[in-house]
Amino acid sequence: MPDSLPSSFVPFDRALHRRRLDRAAPKFATVSFLKTRAAQDTIDRLEAIRRRFPVAVDLGARRGAFAQALALSDGAKKIDVLIETDLSPAMLAGRAGLRAAVDEEALPFADASLDLVVSTLALHWTNDVVGALVQIRRTLRPDGLFIGAMLGGATLTELRQVLLEAEAEITGGVVPRVSPFADASDAAGLLQRAGFALPVADVDRVQVRYPHLFAVLADLRAMGEGHSPLEKTGRPLTRAVLARAAQLYAERFSGPDGKIAVTFEILTLTGWAPHESQQKPLKRGSGKTNLGDALEAIRRDRKD
Repeated sequence: MPDSLPSSFVPFDRALHRRRLDRAAPKFATVSFLKTRAAQDTIDRLEAIRRRFPVAVDLGARRGAFAQALALSDGAKKIDVLIETDLSPAMLAGRAGLRAAVDEEALPFADASLDLVVSTLALHWTNDVVGALVQIRRTLRPDGLFIGAMLGGATLTELRQVLLEAEAEITGGVVPRVSPFADASDAAGLLQRAGFALPVADVDRVQVRYPHLFAVLADLRAMGEGHSPLEKTGRPLTRAVLARAAQLYAERFSGPDGKIAVTFEILTLTGWAPHESQQKPLKRGSGKTNLGDALEAIRRDRKD
């Protein structure tokens, strides 16, 4: 059974997010550069692992960037069955292969039924990331692998700053207009809390240049990445606020060519379902070398 989500903090309206993904599906391929980047990075990691994964699932597949990258790589030889899932049925429409509309917050897969789960740029929309990771870990067979990429806290930092300042200046108050993202320093801790073994977290910061703020907003809509808060603010984003934000953006974050910079931070999490064959840290007090002696030896070597 899926883990229950805490009722104390539920930031996202998942139904609204699904509708936005449905609307974005026809144009998603034209703005999928981040998805493609994360998918290729996942493939590179898989190719470095010398083992096979008979049954794999791609959570949040969107228009199939991972499957496309996999087909062109040596990693295709390592996977017998790939099941693509997405919160949005429209994202999965019209493609070959095994597909299922699945909510990442309520996985339908049986415990210990999968060898590999990948997810590229979808899990940051879950209301309980750790709960979703716990479910993923339970679906994996012992020593099964999870590789997941999600947007991190530095994502859209420029947009967040100018929107807050513009709204405060014009309306006298502020409303969050950019979704919250996990902090890079907490990434490995998310895997540990979910019970994964050998957790590793990496950060990839990507800076993209756009002609103006409105082009950024258009791409975010086409990606299905528009802010989807559960609690409505009751105050729509006005043209005056947007115009002022565009002005601030151009003043502070434009380059010599006049284009503005947009930061995306991709956190990649890698973890294994626990298995007795995996390496384990030594027990406290089991070391045979005194730290002070080791440091003194290093100092002597440097002196010599």
